[in-house]
Amino acid sequence: MDDMNTRKAFMPTGQTPRFQQYLKHYPTSSYLRRHAPRNVPFFAFEYGDTGAGDDVGVNHNWAAFDNIKIVPRYGVMGTLPPVGVELFGTQYSAPIGIAPMGGPSIVWPGADIIMAKAAQAARVPYTLGVAGGATIEDIAKVAPDVFWLQLYRFAQNDHKIGFDLIDRAQRANVKVLTMTLDTPVRTTRSRETYAGLGREFHPTLRMMREMIVRPKWLLAMLRYGFPRFATMAQYAGVKPSTNGVIDFARREMGGAFLWDEVARYRDRWKGPMTVKGILHPQDAEKAVSLGIDGIWVSNHGGRQIESLVPSVDALPAIVAAVGSKATILIDSGIRSGQDVMRSLALGADAAFAGKSFLWSLGALGDDGPGQLIDLYIDELRASLGQIGAQHPGEARLAKVLHPGAITF
Repeated sequence: MDDMNTRKAFMPTGQTPRFQQYLKHYPTSSYLRRHAPRNVPFFAFEYGDTGAGDDVGVNHNWAAFDNIKIVPRYGVMGTLPPVGVELFGTQYSAPIGIAPMGGPSIVWPGADIIMAKAAQAARVPYTLGVAGGATIEDIAKVAPDVFWLQLYRFAQNDHKIGFDLIDRAQRANVKVLTMTLDTPVRTTRSRETYAGLGREFHPTLRMMREMIVRPKWLLAMLRYGFPRFATMAQYAGVKPSTNGVIDFARREMGGAFLWDEVARYRDRWKGPMTVKGILHPQDAEKAVSLGIDGIWVSNHGGRQIESLVPSVDALPAIVAAVGSKATILIDSGIRSGQDVMRSLALGADAAFAGKSFLWSLGALGDDGPGQLIDLYIDELRASLGQIGAQHPGEARLAKVLHPGAITF
């Protein structure tokens, strides 16, 4: 299928009656966030929505995107542009993806499967987190064409678990493997802690009351089952409890991948590989020197420590350093198709969102992720058309005012 036919085949459903009906009530992702707590228990919403400390890092990410201004060019085109892109040899409907998340099924039972199905239907990348609520094999069945996998570091027994996860990913035909580097230590998320989610998951009477008054969440739990960490469960013993898997993960999983370990995983994995959590161009250059195909610029969504630089402010220097040698991805702070356009204008090849997909689940249940993908694509097409870009690659030709950009 040639590029133009692919773009036509994967056009968003932005004009369908269902999309338009939801659009009346949820015209942007912020409206989804506003409505999600009506259906999600307090502890679950706080878990998915919070950042480290007092959310300063989360707010910095959002503010950094808001501070970026684009100078448009007119008299170029009069129709909405196509937004199809190729990433690592696979054609997608848009340079938009679902970022990996830990424990999204706490926020909404069945979250991983629901998001993966929506991504497959829309033909955008879906990245399963190794701490997600579905197995690699589960996602391979529902999202075979768009399935990416994220790994954390399991260094015990000479990376026995990590290498087994790679082998499982190979058998599942995962498109892209991502190694997360930006979690050297576990930090505190105050809202999550205050809501009752500490080092273990023990539902309190308060949390039980919160669940009881959220019937849509309870129905989702009855349908998809109690939140769990499915991919890691088989390594934690025979029929481990949720807390047993959590204890296992805290004991076995930890630290950021070292560069020699990245090299070993690169040798083991036969497909495209990215490293996630890069904020310094020298780290990006080191990764590329080891054969890494993609640099994923990220500060972990502001969930690790508040004082990290916003991803988008680090993006231009990384693009300058390795943009001609690697595919550049970004997350942390993406809330709209306009943020995606800003990322493209600064040199990224695609942008990924996490929190907003959890908001969509809380507001609209199973319909949420698909609606949000279509909303992002609709916003992206309009944003590209507004600045005079005839396809995503032309966004980087725009004049960008970026006061927060870092010079190294």
